[in-house]
Amino acid sequence: MVKVACAMSGGVDSSVSAALLKKAGFSVVGIYMRQWAPEILGKECIWKTDRQDAMRACAKLKIPFLTWDYSKEYETQVGKYMIDSYKKGITPNPDVMCNKIIKFGYFFDRAMKEGFDFVATGHYARIKREIRNSKFEIRNKSKNKKLQTTNYKLQTAHDANKDQTYFLYEIKKNQLDKIIFPVGNLVKPEVRKLAKKFKLDNAEKKDSQGVCFVGQFDMKAFLKMYIKPKIGKIILWNPSTRFARSGHSADQVIGMHDGVYYYTIGQRHGLNITDGHGPYFIVKKDLKKNIIYVGKEKDLATKTAKIVNINWINRPTSFPVLVDARTRYRAPLQKATLYKDGKLVFKKSGKALAQGQSAVFYKGNQVLGGGIIK
Repeated sequence: MVKVACAMSGGVDSSVSAALLKKAGFSVVGIYMRQWAPEILGKECIWKTDRQDAMRACAKLKIPFLTWDYSKEYETQVGKYMIDSYKKGITPNPDVMCNKIIKFGYFFDRAMKEGFDFVATGHYARIKREIRNSKFEIRNKSKNKKLQTTNYKLQTAHDANKDQTYFLYEIKKNQLDKIIFPVGNLVKPEVRKLAKKFKLDNAEKKDSQGVCFVGQFDMKAFLKMYIKPKIGKIILWNPSTRFARSGHSADQVIGMHDGVYYYTIGQRHGLNITDGHGPYFIVKKDLKKNIIYVGKEKDLATKTAKIVNINWINRPTSFPVLVDARTRYRAPLQKATLYKDGKLVFKKSGKALAQGQSAVFYKGNQVLGGGIIK
């Protein structure tokens, strides 16, 4: 019987995934990946509750349940990456790193080594399998023979509102034939309906929020445990003068902040500005001088970006290539031309591009790959 290691988070999506796999005739083992549990505001991470929910789902489905401890890997490779990124003044994407390093790194590799045929997760995404026929000539023989090749593609989920491919672009192409996304063809209400049908206790459990390895929490409060506050100025930005807009004197301070590290490009809330001319958005940060520059929404526009560390799932055959680019989760797709060196030129201006965030490239509903905004 085909064996599947199903990653169980304790949520409804992964629980229904396991149920669907069992119903389809697979030999399913539910596996909870223990996360890092840093003390945040004196409270422990909710991993124990999530693990219990995953265990209950497996008991209901009558499948084996295991716990694989990746708390140290989460801390040293995902948590440290996030904290170090903020210290450098860039905006990290820890959920991408969770998938790259833990779920489709350590977890995937261990599952393969332990004899599982597939790994499955509750991500909203799809994998398409294409079989191609091509002819090749056999030397010293007059006839040609047909050769079959299989190509796998990562595609967006059926439920556009839940699509998670933005966080999955670091998956390697040679992993796709070993991955199953059971809920990728479903919409969320269907998943909850199935959870009730399977009599799962977490059928109405709320979707997880926040950062992958600790859940929902106050990011600034968390960062202050690792980065000391430092009072700095908030200055109104104008590209033509570098400083003041009309109505303000040059270099006039319109607010104060508690540390440039805690803020990101495009951020609107959490700014101590009371001049009555808002809303304001962060358009630039000066790390050395500890200054935040703010402006109007139109000041966030940019025409080009440099993308580095690109992972290709299906690399274009030639460059430059026209792609649909997504530069933030849930941000609308934008038409752009991608060059071989990673230069990305938007047909219309891009918006609120933050260094360290991901740019993911699509062709229709296919994920080509993605990289980091430099």
